[in-house]
Amino acid sequence: MAPIDEGIELVPAAAEPEELPLPSDPKVIFLGGLFVLALVATAYVASEIVLPLIFAIVLNLLLQPALRILVRLRLPRILAALLLILALIGAIVGLGTAISGPARTWAAKLPEGIPRLQERLSFMREPINTLQQFLQQVEEFGETGQSPPNAPAAVRGPTLLTKLFTGTRHFAAGLFTTVLFLFFLLVSGNIFLHRLVEILPRFRNKRQIVEISQQIENDISAYLITITIMNAAVGSAMALAMWLTGVGDPILWGTVAFLLNYVPILGTALGVVIFLLAGLLSIDTLWLALLPAGLYVGLHLIEGQTLTPMLLAKRFTLNPVLVIISLVFWFWMWGIPGGILAVPMLAIAKIVCDRVRPLAAFGHFLEG
Repeated sequence: MAPIDEGIELVPAAAEPEELPLPSDPKVIFLGGLFVLALVATAYVASEIVLPLIFAIVLNLLLQPALRILVRLRLPRILAALLLILALIGAIVGLGTAISGPARTWAAKLPEGIPRLQERLSFMREPINTLQQFLQQVEEFGETGQSPPNAPAAVRGPTLLTKLFTGTRHFAAGLFTTVLFLFFLLVSGNIFLHRLVEILPRFRNKRQIVEISQQIENDISAYLITITIMNAAVGSAMALAMWLTGVGDPILWGTVAFLLNYVPILGTALGVVIFLLAGLLSIDTLWLALLPAGLYVGLHLIEGQTLTPMLLAKRFTLNPVLVIISLVFWFWMWGIPGGILAVPMLAIAKIVCDRVRPLAAFGHFLEG
C-alpha cells in the first residue's frame, strides 16, 4: 500500500495559505444543511438497512489491500472476495468461541464478588448509594402510567429472555445483511467509478475524478488499517499484562481492550473501569489490584498520544470536541454499533473533504 502522504495534491502549495473556498450564496449552505438533515433522518428511520451498509463500506475499504494481493496472485475476484469474507467470519466465530467461556465465568463470579468490591470501595459507598437512589427515582418516574407490578403476565412488558432472543435475531439479521453488502462491494470493484468516468464529458475531468477517488481510497484504507493494527497491538499488550498480573483469561481481556480502543475517550474511560474491577475481583493486594488499570492507562497514553498520531500524520487529527459530539450523536442514533462507527465515519468525512476542493473548508473545520 502506498504511503499516506503520496498522491496528487489538488490544492497547489503557495508561500501564503490560500483562502478556503466558501459558498458565496447563503442558499447553497441552507440547501446543504437540509440535505444533511434529510440524510440523518433517513439513517435513523432506515437504520436496519443503512447501518449494515455503512459497516460493509468500512470493511470493504479495510479489505481492499488484501483483495488486491489475492487478485495479483491470479485468483478470480469473486473467489478472492469469498475467501476474505470466510476468513472474516471465521475470525469472528473463533474469537467469540474463545472468549465465551471466560466471559461466562466472570459473569458468574461477579455476584459473589460484589461484597468484596463493596468492602474495598467502602470510601465510595455514600456516593454510590446516592446515585442508586437517584436512578431508582428516575426509573419510578419513567414507569408512571405503565402497567402496575401486579398486572397479569400477558399485559406486562417483554421478559429478559424475549429481549435477548430479539437482540440475537436482530444481530444475526444485521450480520447477514452486512456480509451480503460486503460481498457485492468486493466483487463489483470500481464499477461506480467506471460509470462516473463514462458520463463525464472531458478527459481532464475523467482523469481528475480517478485521481481523487484513488487518493481517497488509499488514505481511508491507510487510516483504517493503521487504527486496526494499533488496536490489535494494544489488545495483545493488555492480554500479556493481565496474564502477568495474575488476573488470567488474557484472550478475553485482550479482546475487550482491542474493541474499546475503537471508541476514543469514552472507550478508554470504560476500559479503565472494567480493568479496575477485574483487578479488584482477582488480586488480594490493593496496589497490585490497581496495576491492570494503570497499565491500561499507560498503554493508551503511549498508543493514543504518541504512536498513532505519528503514524497517521497531522492530516488525520480530529477536533476532540467534534469527536465527543460524534460519539454521543451516533450512539444515540444506532447504539453501540454507532459508537464504534462514529470516529471512522468522522475521519472518512475529513479525508474526503480534504481531497475535494469545494469541501476543503469543512475539512479544515474538522481538523484537530
